[in-house]
Amino acid sequence: MTLENFTVIVTDMQLKGKGQQDSVWLSEPYKNLTFSVLIYFSDLLLRNANFLNFAISAAIFDVLEKENIPNLKIKWPNDILSANQKICGVLLENNFKGVKIRSSVVGIGLNVNQTGFSKKLNKVSSLKLIANKEFNLDLLLHKLIKKIQENITLLNAKRFKLLENKYMNNLYKKNTATMFKDSNNVVFMGIIVGVSHSGKLQIELENGMIKEYGIKEIAFL
Repeated sequence: MTLENFTVIVTDMQLKGKGQQDSVWLSEPYKNLTFSVLIYFSDLLLRNANFLNFAISAAIFDVLEKENIPNLKIKWPNDILSANQKICGVLLENNFKGVKIRSSVVGIGLNVNQTGFSKKLNKVSSLKLIANKEFNLDLLLHKLIKKIQENITLLNAKRFKLLENKYMNNLYKKNTATMFKDSNNVVFMGIIVGVSHSGKLQIELENGMIKEYGIKEIAFL
């Protein structure tokens, strides 16, 4: 059986949520939005996968901005922050055929009405804690799916620059001196200047050289 494009699977109780680098996403039952969206593509080249990430991240950002969530930023590659507090995580799992992406399962975990978090989790918050009000989960989900569909339409129309600009204009710590730690546990200062076409984070080092890092090669401090 073939599922329809933009099929959405929502769970009220997530037992084994996962994020980037095999991290675990913990969610209190019936409080948050934890869902996956199946998206099919007919002409999305593998080398343009980065723009899919831009499209999804920008969609979530736009919806939360309209909900008046303050101090929003997109933390590379696709976490959504409010005032340095993580409120949303995204995991993209793509299915390839040749040089094209045939489909993608977009997993999204958004902290909405949860107000208590494990002490083991640093810099985590929710929409309710930030906005001091309860949110309607069904209505918020509808807004997110609608915006994702709009951005995928832009992606299919190859409006890559538009999606890239939205992402880059709201990238966390861009053009700001920041401390990082690489995979060899070396701590260094650098400035985020962009994201490469292959999705790597571009950092200008103190010597002026620009170096690219993959998801498992660098951490923010």
